[in-house]
Amino acid sequence: MDKLRFLRAVSLIDQANAQDPQWEFWQDGWYPKTYLYGLRMTSWLSQLEPRASEEVFLAARAQHICRWLVPRASYPSGRLGYLKWRTFLYQFHADKAARLLKVAGYDEPSIVCVRRILQKRGLQRDPQVQLVEDCACLVFLEHYFAPFAKEHSDDKIIEILAKTWRKMSDKARKEALRLNLSEREVKLLSQVLEK
Repeated sequence: MDKLRFLRAVSLIDQANAQDPQWEFWQDGWYPKTYLYGLRMTSWLSQLEPRASEEVFLAARAQHICRWLVPRASYPSGRLGYLKWRTFLYQFHADKAARLLKVAGYDEPSIVCVRRILQKRGLQRDPQVQLVEDCACLVFLEHYFAPFAKEHSDDKIIEILAKTWRKMSDKARKEALRLNLSEREVKLLSQVLEK
C-alpha cells in the first residue's frame, strides 16, 4: 500500500464531507453530518474487518460523500421517488469518490473497485460490497435508528428494520444484537426476528 496516496485520498474525502452545512453533536463536540457519518462507517469497518482492503476502507469513508447536495426533497415523495433518489445517489457517490481518488493518484482498477462497492453491485454476493453494506446498516441501527423510531409508527419501523435485517450478513446481525437499543427498539426488532 502507498501510505501517502491512501492518506491523501482519505483527506480529500474528509475535506469534501466536511463541507456539509448540517452539523451533529457527538461525544465531545460538533461535526459536519456527512463527515461524522464517514467516521462512523470506518469505525464499524475496523470492528467487522480490521484487515479490509484500502478500496473497501475508501468506499466506506465515501459511502455518503457530499450527500447533502442531493436532498431527499429534490425527488418526489413516496416509494418510487425514494427509489429513484437512492439509485441516483449510488452513481453520484461513486462519481464523486472516483474523481477524488484520481486526484489522489489511484489507478483505474482501484477506482473501478471503489465505484462498484458504492454502486452496491453484487450486494450479498460480493464480500467487499456486503462488508460496506453491513457497516451502513450498523451505523443506521447504532446512531440513526432511535431518532427515526421517534418519528414513525411501529408498523413503519418494523418494515424498515425488516429491510435492514435482510441486507445484513450473519456477522453484522450478531453485532446488531449487541447494540444498546431502547426497550421499544428491542421489542420491534424482536417482532422482525420472529417473522
